[in-house]
Amino acid sequence: MEQIKAYLKQIAEISNEDWDFFNSKLERRIIPKKNVFLKLNELENHISFIETGVVRLYIPKEDPDKEITFGFSFKNQFISAYDSFLTQQPSVYELQALTETTLLSINYNDLQEVYNKTQIGNLIGRLTAERLFLLKSKREQYLLNLTAKERYLKLFKERPELIKVIPLKYISSYIGVTAQALSRIRKRLL
Repeated sequence: MEQIKAYLKQIAEISNEDWDFFNSKLERRIIPKKNVFLKLNELENHISFIETGVVRLYIPKEDPDKEITFGFSFKNQFISAYDSFLTQQPSVYELQALTETTLLSINYNDLQEVYNKTQIGNLIGRLTAERLFLLKSKREQYLLNLTAKERYLKLFKERPELIKVIPLKYISSYIGVTAQALSRIRKRLL
């Protein structure tokens, strides 16, 4: 719990009263490696803070080789199928723990209560929305402006630990190329 508190304190001062109320609403969840913890057409009922682990956001397909990975979230980041959470409509994608992942989660109703009774709730909502928007915007810009090789190099410059924990088939999908094309890019770089 101290990890999320330290993260939030970097952004704004939090009163002890607000923190205690917010903290009382958090639930620690441990998600096993490779577990899909939000499935297609399920309602997202949580915003979560990743204490440890890596989460993949993807669109499932009948053929697993054709799944579309469009995001990763890491330690000290918020994760949610945020569009489903906001609209309270079923999710059109899935969330999967790529490693054993520990989340601190708050459900929709509890967050509404935190919004109404504290200032920290609005901060968390805003931070989550801003982060998800920036990730989406950055990804769109990369796909439109960079070559596949540049996207690959940028990804590993920003997140060098990826190569150790994320299978290459997910990375190839994320940068918008086939696994074979990624293999060729990697060979040229060596």
